[in-house]
Amino acid sequence: MPYRFLEDVAIADVAFEAEGRTLPEVFEASALALTEVMVDLDGLSPVLSREITLTAEDLETLLFRWLAELIYLKDSACLLFCRFQIAIREGTEWELQATVWGEGIDYGKLPLKLDVKAVTYHLFVIEQIPAGWRARVVLDI
Repeated sequence: MPYRFLEDVAIADVAFEAEGRTLPEVFEASALALTEVMVDLDGLSPVLSREITLTAEDLETLLFRWLAELIYLKDSACLLFCRFQIAIREGTEWELQATVWGEGIDYGKLPLKLDVKAVTYHLFVIEQIPAGWRARVVLDI
């Protein structure tokens, strides 16, 4: 599994670490962990898609904005995503371009586990490790 939940980091929130060999893989693993907090991933179908483009001055802010955008789409459009195709490049700013697939929230089919309100900067980090990249994220629920 490309992510794991950290039981001893945040008492009233949810924390996870995500890893990937590449930046797109760690961003995808982080998105999957976020979604898993909210709903059973096995019940979600990739029946609709959205395009997402984000920029940031640094990689940490880009990951933060990525997860915040997924939470925003959950809150504003009642959409959850289970499949991600992500490209990240560094120029004068970091840029993320992604296609995401998922479906609308159907409370009869997919009751939410927890309602994630926001990503926090508490213990937030993305770092290069020998095997690739690791992110640690705490979510406000």
